[in-house]
Amino acid sequence: MQHLITGGARSGKSRFAEQLALAHAGPVRYVATAERRAGDEAFAARIAQHQSRRPAGWQLHEPGRELAAAIATAGVGELLLVDCIGMWLMRFFGADGGFDRAGWQQQRDALLAALAVTPARVLLVSNEIGWGVVPLGEETRVFVDELGWLNQALAAVCQQVTLVACGQPLCLKGAA
Repeated sequence: MQHLITGGARSGKSRFAEQLALAHAGPVRYVATAERRAGDEAFAARIAQHQSRRPAGWQLHEPGRELAAAIATAGVGELLLVDCIGMWLMRFFGADGGFDRAGWQQQRDALLAALAVTPARVLLVSNEIGWGVVPLGEETRVFVDELGWLNQALAAVCQQVTLVACGQPLCLKGAA
């Protein structure tokens, strides 16, 4: 069963996904998608906060751009907690702001295909960023558009979709 968990910044979506993973009886693989960039101490602190909440028994996997391959290798009874889709999308933007559209489209399609066939349970954490104004900058517009379209595609293939706001989960699709 695939479950998309979305919400705004600091909405509690990662904590909600972690609670679901803690209740899983089998092995858990935490799939960390963020790219650590030198000099960003505030972001490093966010990563450390996430790390401190993870049980020692969870496996860590950092797939880079190859998220679909990480999902394709998951087995029956395993749970993958992917945190987060927005950070994964950021890997397709260069330091100059350029967007690797061809690489993104290939990996996006591979992700959707892998989710359709994996025997593992997958929890996908993503940002809901479509409630703001249309951004002025091209790079930000591309990011918002691509993440919004991917969230829609993920919601279509996932059996369950939950929106988290103020730390409270709201079931949008599937079981509550």
